[in-house]
Amino acid sequence: MAELVNTVGSFSHDGLIGGTEPDLITRNVVIVSGSGNLTPGTVLGKITTGGKYKTVNSTNADGSQVAKAVLKYPVDATNADVLATVYWAGMFNREHLIFGGTDTADTHEDSLRDVSILLTSEK
Repeated sequence: MAELVNTVGSFSHDGLIGGTEPDLITRNVVIVSGSGNLTPGTVLGKITTGGKYKTVNSTNADGSQVAKAVLKYPVDATNADVLATVYWAGMFNREHLIFGGTDTADTHEDSLRDVSILLTSEK
Protein backbone atom coordinates (compact mmCIF):
# COMPACT_ATOMS: atom_id res chain seq x y z
CA MET A 1 0.00 0.00 0.00
CA ALA A 2 1.37 3.44 -0.90
CA GLU A 3 2.14 5.91 1.86
CA LEU A 4 -0.22 8.86 1.45
CA VAL A 5 1.74 11.41 3.45
CA ASN A 6 5.47 11.27 3.75
CA THR A 7 6.16 14.58 5.52
CA VAL A 8 4.12 17.46 6.78
CA GLY A 9 5.31 21.01 6.16
CA SER A 10 7.38 22.62 8.88
CA PHE A 11 6.37 25.60 10.95
CA SER A 12 8.55 28.07 12.76
CA HIS A 13 7.33 30.56 15.34
CA ASP A 14 9.07 33.90 15.87
CA GLY A 15 7.48 34.44 19.28
CA LEU A 16 5.71 37.68 18.34
CA ILE A 17 2.16 36.34 18.61
CA GLY A 18 1.19 35.85 22.25
CA GLY A 19 -2.23 34.24 21.93
CA THR A 20 -5.38 33.76 19.89
CA GLU A 21 -7.68 36.13 21.78
CA PRO A 22 -8.46 38.74 20.68
CA ASP A 23 -8.43 37.75 17.03
CA LEU A 24 -5.50 38.97 14.96
CA ILE A 25 -6.69 41.71 12.63
CA THR A 26 -4.48 43.16 9.92
CA ARG A 27 -4.68 46.11 7.60
CA ASN A 28 -2.37 48.05 5.32
CA VAL A 29 -0.86 51.42 6.22
CA VAL A 30 1.80 53.67 4.70
CA ILE A 31 5.16 53.84 6.45
CA VAL A 32 6.69 57.29 5.94
CA SER A 33 9.92 57.66 3.97
CA GLY A 34 12.95 58.04 6.21
CA SER A 35 11.80 55.41 8.69
CA GLY A 36 14.57 53.03 7.62
CA ASN A 37 14.55 49.24 7.69
CA LEU A 38 11.84 48.04 10.05
CA THR A 39 11.45 44.49 11.31
CA PRO A 40 8.33 42.56 12.31
CA GLY A 41 7.23 43.52 15.79
CA THR A 42 8.05 47.20 15.36
CA VAL A 43 5.37 49.22 17.12
CA LEU A 44 4.09 52.10 15.00
CA GLY A 45 2.52 55.45 15.72
CA LYS A 46 0.41 57.50 13.31
CA ILE A 47 1.61 60.93 12.20
CA THR A 48 -1.30 63.34 12.64
CA THR A 49 -0.60 65.33 9.48
CA GLY A 50 -0.87 63.02 6.48
CA GLY A 51 -1.80 59.87 8.39
CA LYS A 52 1.37 57.92 7.66
CA TYR A 53 3.10 55.71 10.24
CA LYS A 54 6.56 55.45 11.75
CA THR A 55 8.21 53.79 14.74
CA VAL A 56 6.49 54.92 17.93
CA ASN A 57 8.61 57.07 20.23
CA SER A 58 7.24 58.87 23.28
CA THR A 59 9.51 61.86 22.59
CA ASN A 60 7.91 62.53 19.18
CA ALA A 61 5.47 65.43 18.93
CA ASP A 62 3.81 64.66 15.58
CA GLY A 63 1.20 62.13 16.75
CA SER A 64 3.53 59.14 16.38
CA GLN A 65 4.24 59.22 20.11
CA VAL A 66 1.05 57.16 20.59
CA ALA A 67 1.24 53.43 19.71
CA LYS A 68 -1.35 52.31 17.13
CA ALA A 69 -0.18 49.14 15.34
CA VAL A 70 2.46 46.38 15.15
CA LEU A 71 4.38 45.71 11.92
CA LYS A 72 3.75 42.24 10.47
CA TYR A 73 6.45 41.95 7.77
CA PRO A 74 9.86 43.60 7.28
CA VAL A 75 9.89 46.79 5.20
CA ASP A 76 12.50 49.23 3.93
CA ALA A 77 11.18 52.78 4.12
CA THR A 78 14.60 54.38 3.96
CA ASN A 79 14.11 56.31 0.71
CA ALA A 80 10.40 56.08 -0.08
CA ASP A 81 7.01 55.62 1.52
CA VAL A 82 6.08 51.94 1.73
CA LEU A 83 2.72 50.20 1.94
CA ALA A 84 2.97 47.75 4.84
CA THR A 85 0.78 45.18 6.56
CA VAL A 86 0.29 45.75 10.28
CA TYR A 87 -1.51 44.03 13.08
CA TRP A 88 -4.44 46.22 14.07
CA ALA A 89 -5.48 44.01 16.98
CA GLY A 90 -4.27 40.88 18.75
CA MET A 91 -2.17 39.48 21.59
CA PHE A 92 1.62 39.93 21.43
CA ASN A 93 4.62 38.92 23.51
CA ARG A 94 6.12 42.10 24.94
CA GLU A 95 9.67 40.70 24.65
CA HIS A 96 9.40 40.65 20.85
CA LEU A 97 8.14 44.20 20.32
CA ILE A 98 10.44 46.96 19.08
CA PHE A 99 10.05 50.60 20.11
CA GLY A 100 11.80 53.85 19.24
CA GLY A 101 14.19 55.70 21.52
CA THR A 102 14.35 54.28 25.02
CA ASP A 103 10.67 53.31 25.04
CA THR A 104 9.56 49.91 26.31
CA ALA A 105 6.37 47.88 26.34
CA ASP A 106 5.53 49.47 29.69
CA THR A 107 5.68 52.93 28.08
CA HIS A 108 2.98 52.06 25.54
CA GLU A 109 0.92 49.27 27.10
CA ASP A 110 -2.06 51.52 27.92
CA SER A 111 -2.25 53.10 24.45
CA LEU A 112 -1.90 49.67 22.81
CA ARG A 113 -4.74 48.33 24.96
CA ASP A 114 -6.90 51.25 23.75
CA VAL A 115 -6.56 49.94 20.17
CA SER A 116 -7.15 46.24 21.07
CA ILE A 117 -3.49 45.26 21.07
CA LEU A 118 -2.86 43.32 24.26
CA LEU A 119 0.51 42.37 25.69
CA THR A 120 1.54 39.19 27.42
CA SER A 121 4.86 37.61 28.29
CA GLU A 122 6.34 34.32 27.18
CA LYS A 123 8.21 34.07 30.49
